[in-house]
Amino acid sequence: MKSNQQKHQTVTKAMMNLLFTVAIFLFSVSLFSQNTISGKVVNEKGIAISEANIFIDGTYDGANSDADGNFSFTTSATGKQTLVVTFLLSETSKTVIDADNFQNKTVRLKDNVNALDAVIITAGSFEAGDKARVSVLKPLDIVTTAGSSGDIVAALQTLPGTQTVGESGKLFVRGGEADETQTYVDGIRVAQPYGASTGNLPTRGRFSPFLFSGMSFSTGGYSAEYGEALSSVLLLNTQDDPDQNKTDVSLMTVGLGLGNTQKWQKSSFSFNATYIDLAPYQVAIPQKVDWNRPFQSLAGESVYRYHFESGLLKIYAAFDASRFDINQQTPNGPDKIRVNLKNNNFYFNTSYKGKFGSNWQIITGLSYGYGENNIAIDLNGVKNIENASHLKLKLKKSFSDRIKVSFGADYFSTRFDETYNEYSGPSFQSGYDANISAAYTEADIFFSKKFAAKLGVRASNNDLLDETVVSPRVSLAYKVSKNGQFSFAYGDFIQSPKQDYLKFADHLDSEKASHYILNYQYSKDRQTFRAEAYFKEYRDLVKYDSEMPSFDSNFNNNGKGYAKGLDLFWRDGKSIKNLEYWVSYSYIDTKRDYRNYPTSVTPHFVADQSLSLVTKYWINDWKSQVSFTNSFSTGRPYNNPNETQFMNGKTKTYNSLSMSWAYLLSQQKILYFSVSNVLGSKNIYGYEYASAPDSNGVYNRQAVTPTADRFFFVGFFWTISNDKKTNQLDNL
Repeated sequence: MKSNQQKHQTVTKAMMNLLFTVAIFLFSVSLFSQNTISGKVVNEKGIAISEANIFIDGTYDGANSDADGNFSFTTSATGKQTLVVTFLLSETSKTVIDADNFQNKTVRLKDNVNALDAVIITAGSFEAGDKARVSVLKPLDIVTTAGSSGDIVAALQTLPGTQTVGESGKLFVRGGEADETQTYVDGIRVAQPYGASTGNLPTRGRFSPFLFSGMSFSTGGYSAEYGEALSSVLLLNTQDDPDQNKTDVSLMTVGLGLGNTQKWQKSSFSFNATYIDLAPYQVAIPQKVDWNRPFQSLAGESVYRYHFESGLLKIYAAFDASRFDINQQTPNGPDKIRVNLKNNNFYFNTSYKGKFGSNWQIITGLSYGYGENNIAIDLNGVKNIENASHLKLKLKKSFSDRIKVSFGADYFSTRFDETYNEYSGPSFQSGYDANISAAYTEADIFFSKKFAAKLGVRASNNDLLDETVVSPRVSLAYKVSKNGQFSFAYGDFIQSPKQDYLKFADHLDSEKASHYILNYQYSKDRQTFRAEAYFKEYRDLVKYDSEMPSFDSNFNNNGKGYAKGLDLFWRDGKSIKNLEYWVSYSYIDTKRDYRNYPTSVTPHFVADQSLSLVTKYWINDWKSQVSFTNSFSTGRPYNNPNETQFMNGKTKTYNSLSMSWAYLLSQQKILYFSVSNVLGSKNIYGYEYASAPDSNGVYNRQAVTPTADRFFFVGFFWTISNDKKTNQLDNL
């Protein structure tokens, strides 16, 4: 008989055998239930992708694809599962599979349309800024261009598609007049973008570049988001967030400047103020201008920013008050005309950009602009006041990385009043009150990493003109190589007639234009090449039958015209150490039958060929940046009433070489010197003729020339900042 101890050992051994048997059974079942997942990862062209990451969602089961794109791994997951495949240059793939039956399958990944080398639409637009994927210009280029004197418009005139119209100082684009370009700050329209001036005395843009982080300049074919611009739009974006507290002090031969930035945890505030007075400069270096009181102005800008949890609020304000008193010679006789002008301008806008819901974005804002001019012309007086506002709402929805749809609405309101007081005579009043309502929708569609489209339509109603117009817009882009792509744009654009017409006639229609643009752009490692051909057709341009627009003129919309041409641009910051340069060339063929023109001719502000070279070179040993800009253009047409053919004259060629030198006295102190037209070229913009012939039957004339053959500028710029390193070199 077995003892109790022997019985206990027998039972223990039996239990251990049973547990071992169960473990073997469970392990066998586990091995039996393992599924093999296998296949191949390829791109849209069927080319194998190596090092892709493949795994079952919610598990640790997965593998990487080999050099041939093949993968294989086992998993205990069964039934319906989500297979995830990721690769850096491709969109993530998530596919519901049957884990019990997924072997030797092909997984096709789509190209990531958000990759840095993905296609972008470039037809008609120049981007500058840290947020631009491909910057043709950098933000500091707007103000470091020699000869620009810190004027945004002057710097843009070195780009292809623009005209140098020195007697105006405004932006003329591809055969269009200056008022055909609209300016926007943070997406909100600026009704009065230029300072006040008088005939043949150039003005400047109202905005200092110091508060702006980037810009987009569209020479045509722009988004359906923007309207009331026949030729182009200039989009200025204020800084989202400054990097530190700082103060900028400027001492210049033409005035003084002061700027300050304060930054807090969620908000920041920046301002700058400038006082300009040309009187001391006129004494030191006399100009070819008979001043009674040289130009004088006080201007300032400020921007306040507040970061909410899901958005950014900006409040921007700018003002300037200017005056001058000048005697201007005319070809009508020895007596000069005295013009005494005082201008006050105020601009305010507030904008909000944020996110809400599921991939929704909202952009909204409001602007108000006030412009007042008091002009004394000899003993006669003119006073005009413009009140303009813009209300904007835009919503954008990302349905996927490949489809983004936006839609929005605009409301523009303009009130213009003008009073003309004739000496010892009656007063004449004119003006108008116009309201424009507009709505638009636009879709960005990325068919692949190489092919994208922007499709839009804009509808607007002008209550003054009692007119509703629908304008389609289409842009396409196709990438033909790693660094090169083609873009095409088509669009219809409208604009209300200018103030000079509307204040006398409210029965007119909007002026219209159609743009066709073909663009090629190559960009690689600090080198950019652009070639762009375009055709613009103008319709319904305003004509009148008098020497100047007046209350008794007969106005109509029978005008028409066209502009076609080729623009070339090359920028290189790589080939030569410390040197950056760009070359711009433009050819344009344009004619217009508008205004009081008796026939279709090239307008007086157009030169058919233009060439610009801009260079910037940093010299380490001198602690200096030296810049040169050379602008050349062929002669511009003018009308000589002594000849029978209209607009038959042509000026001589225009050429101007400008240079600037910024010397770093210390890390935060800069001495700056610049001179325009170094060679003293005797440039002529055109000719003015007398309104009546003399006793010999000849119309006398005088040349329209720059106010000075050269303009000299010297400034001292001092920055005080927390890091004790920041300076204003980027702003010079």
